[in-house]
This record gives sequence, C-alpha cells and structure tokens, in this order.
Amino acid sequence: MLSDTQIRQQVQSKPINQIADRLGIDKADLLPYGREMAKIHTNALQRPSIKQGRLILISATTPTAGGEGKTTTTIGLGQAFAKLGKSVCLALREPSLGPCLGMKGGATGGGYSQIMPADRINLHFTGDFHAITSANNLLAAVIDNHVYQGNDLNIDPRQVLWRRVIDMNDRSLRNIVLGLGGKLQGIPREGGFDITAASEVMAMLCLASNLDDLRQRLENILVAFTYEGKPVFARQLQVTGAMLALLRDAIHPNLVQSIEGVPTFVHGGPFANIAHGCNSLLATRMAQHYADWAITEAGFGFDLGAEKFFDIKCRIGSLDPQAVVLVTTTRALKLHGGKAKEKLNEKDLSALRKGLSNLDKHIENVRKFNKRAVVALNRFSGDNTAELELIKARCQELDTPFAICDHYAAGGEGAIELAEQVMQVAHQSQPYQPLYPLDLPVEDKVRIICQEIYGADNVAFTKQAAKDLRQVQQLGFDHLPVCIAKAPGSLSDDPNLLGRPRDFDVTIRGIQINSGAGFLVVLTGDILRMPGLPKHPNAEHWQLQKDGSILNLN
Repeated sequence: MLSDTQIRQQVQSKPINQIADRLGIDKADLLPYGREMAKIHTNALQRPSIKQGRLILISATTPTAGGEGKTTTTIGLGQAFAKLGKSVCLALREPSLGPCLGMKGGATGGGYSQIMPADRINLHFTGDFHAITSANNLLAAVIDNHVYQGNDLNIDPRQVLWRRVIDMNDRSLRNIVLGLGGKLQGIPREGGFDITAASEVMAMLCLASNLDDLRQRLENILVAFTYEGKPVFARQLQVTGAMLALLRDAIHPNLVQSIEGVPTFVHGGPFANIAHGCNSLLATRMAQHYADWAITEAGFGFDLGAEKFFDIKCRIGSLDPQAVVLVTTTRALKLHGGKAKEKLNEKDLSALRKGLSNLDKHIENVRKFNKRAVVALNRFSGDNTAELELIKARCQELDTPFAICDHYAAGGEGAIELAEQVMQVAHQSQPYQPLYPLDLPVEDKVRIICQEIYGADNVAFTKQAAKDLRQVQQLGFDHLPVCIAKAPGSLSDDPNLLGRPRDFDVTIRGIQINSGAGFLVVLTGDILRMPGLPKHPNAEHWQLQKDGSILNLN
C-alpha cells in the first residue's frame, strides 16, 4: 500500500490561479504564495455571485485513538460532488504545529482524499498561526511593560488574564513566573502559555466578518483587572492598531486544492475541545459565495465542534447547514463497546452492539438542532461485512441515511453514495434551531448543553466557577454563548467513560471571559489549554530529504 506521501508524489497539482479561475475569483483578489497556494482577499466576498451556497457540516462520533477520518471524509465527499458534476468548494481548518509534531500528526486528509501541498499546509503554510501568535504576544508584552513603566491603569499583576501563546505542545510552559532577575527585568508575577490554537486571537480571527469587525473584537478583549476590581480592556493599552497590522494578511482565507483538484479554503485552526473548533467564518462564506455546495467540518465529535458550530458560529455568521454528516468506523464503535485498542481489527459483534450507543446519542444530538444526520461509515481494509451490516441496520432502525465510504482508497469515486444521500437530505432541510436562547442565565446554558448533548444528570460548579459566574454577570457578559472546554474522547468530562456514559455529573471548575471573541469559555474536569508531548513524539521520525520533501510527516 502506498503511503500518503507516495500518493501525493504521483499527482501533478494544478497552478493555483487555475483553481481560482474555476471558482470565478477575480484576478485582483488573488494573492499567490508560490505555485500551489494563494490567499484570496476578503474583497472577493463583495463580488457578485449566482451560486446557491448550500452548506454541509461534517462531524463525527466521539473520537478515538484510531482516528475516524473526518477530514479525509470531508475531502472525499467534496471530490464525490465534483465527480457528479456539482459546483463544490471545501472549507477546512489549518493544522496546528503542536499536534503535527506531537501525537496526532498532520491534518490534510489521507490516501486518495488529501489536500495539497500537504507538507506546507501542515507546517508554516502562509504564516497565519505565526501572525496570531505575534499579535497575542504583543498584547502580553505591552501589559507587562505598562505595569513596569508606571502602571497608569493601576493593573493588578495578580489579576492579569491575558496569557502568552505558542504553536507548540509544551507542558513546561503551562504555568511560569515572569519578570525574575532584578528590577530591570520587569515585575515578577505568575503567568503561562496556551497553545496558539486555543488563543482568543485565533477565535476572533475565525469569527470576524471583516477587518473592521476584527478591530472591534481586538479592542473589546478583557485583559486584566485593577486593584479596585475594575476591568481593563485591550483598547485602553492603545495597541490594537498594531495587533491588527500584524493580522493584516492573516485575515484573508487561504486557497489550495485536493488531490482531484477540488478548490479548498483552509483558514483558521481553533481546537474544538478547548476552543470553538471551526474554520474561519470568512472561509466558509467564501466557499458558499463561489460554489453551489460548500462542505466544512467541525473538530472532534458532534458534542464538541458541531455543538459550537451551531450555537456560536451559526449565530454570529447567520449560517444554516442543510445537512450534517456523522463520520464513524467499525473500529471506533468497537472501542466504545469495550474492545481493546490492540484488538480492533478482530471481528466482535458483541462489542460493536454495545458501542452503537455512542452513534445513537450523536444522531439524537443532531436532531436537537432540527437537522437530520447522514452516517458515513469510513471503511477500513480489514472491516468485516457482518459488522458493516449491523451498523447499517441500526441506522435504518433510527431512520437515518447511511453510506459506506471508500474515499481513502478510491478518492471521490468512493464517496458517491454518500454524496447522493447528502444531497437528498439537504433538499429536505428545515431551518436549524439553537440549543438555548442567549438570554438564559449562564449556568442554565451550561446545564442544557451538559444534559442535552452530553447526557449528564447534572452540573456541579466549584467555588471558583461560582465566583466566575458572579463576575460574568456583574460585567454584563451573561448574554454571551458558552464554549465548553471538555475532554474530546468521551461524551462526559471524564475521558475514561466511553460509549454512551450515564449517571454522571459534569464538573465546572472555571469560566473565562472571551469578550473579544464573543463567548464564555467554560472549563470542565481537568482540561488543559496547553497540550504536552507524548513520550515519543512524531517529531522524532521526521527527516528532510534532498528534494525538500519531509519523510514521515503524516
């Protein structure tokens, strides 16, 4: 079997200007980054369009270590639409360096459903992550400098909320002490780093409608409190103009292509377990503006990225997906049914039956937003026919369209059945309904998500979380939607509870105000906003070849 790299090496990609021409993008809006990549100026959204822009959301059952292939399925589905002669464009998230170098690996699909140039997309791409990191850390530096230079705003160093970020997995930076080394080195205080994908600047870039909207969001960032307990916002530090300048190019969506030449916008990369988990609103709108079918994805399982897609991104961007695809595999469902990870290739109908409860719950969750799911079974080479039939039968019992997909091995041709099912559901779509109204108290919003989507019995707020709730209300931010940071490997906040957990409570240990992004980050369990590296990270296996390619990147 050929590796992903070997498959890509067999393909001669088209010049990016031809991909842009296929979409009908004006040459004045094309900002090339070499032969295979380009940014598309946001002005392109102001050009006339005759496209229908139907939106399809790709999500999944609860993810497992084996990987469900959600991005691969998104790409394969897009290629299937193209095979059927449809006008189609993809909108995906940018990979983060941290997971690429750590345990997860690249995020550009696999087999014959990949986007290109994978090595550049997975690494520095067009520099968006670096621009976000720089803008974030400029604000952090200015806060500490302001305190050092006289502190006119009377900022309490113990109540500085704004953390530094880096696009790397580094547990040693989670909690640090700044300003050591004497009085010329700054004011000592505790601080720390988050990963760039979890930063509020990333969220703001991904939710901004235009440059002016991004400017206002930057100005509204809550960065600290004074000694008297008054809030301090970024606009008071007079540096948001410089932050916007650093993000000047990053705001424009990036255009690449799939192996089969399907146009693909790849822009923004917030994690779904510790952020809102969707590509940029601008990229999604761009895909809709220039194609009849726009296919996008949300991170991790439906309980994380997709819930936030509906309750945060759809509200802010006035979006309404016509269909939802739930990607799953026999391997994932068997693991949720108690099968050992090292034995997932074995036939086990008993474990599969138990694991189907996880699929059941996600199908239920899709319906809570007034949408109908299409289940895409991503076939692996060793899958057993009886197991495939069992999943198909369950979907029939639940009146849920189902398709077995071979897009990894066959590209777009392997997802034709899925594409036909999706189009049929899309043509019958009803307007989506959010899970909760924004005028509810914050604790009620959290409780609704935990009970309706996760299946929890109740929600327990720690003393710190209760204190944070009071502060949110006092500052007038209780009208915002909530973005729950939760373990991705379980419907609960305990990663060890697989399948469909029952009889559990969710513990809320803190609430962070992301006033610039326009949501509240609700921290559950032991969730961390800076990942660590595994004992043997992927970085140990990478090798730069003489031709410039990178061995073992995927």
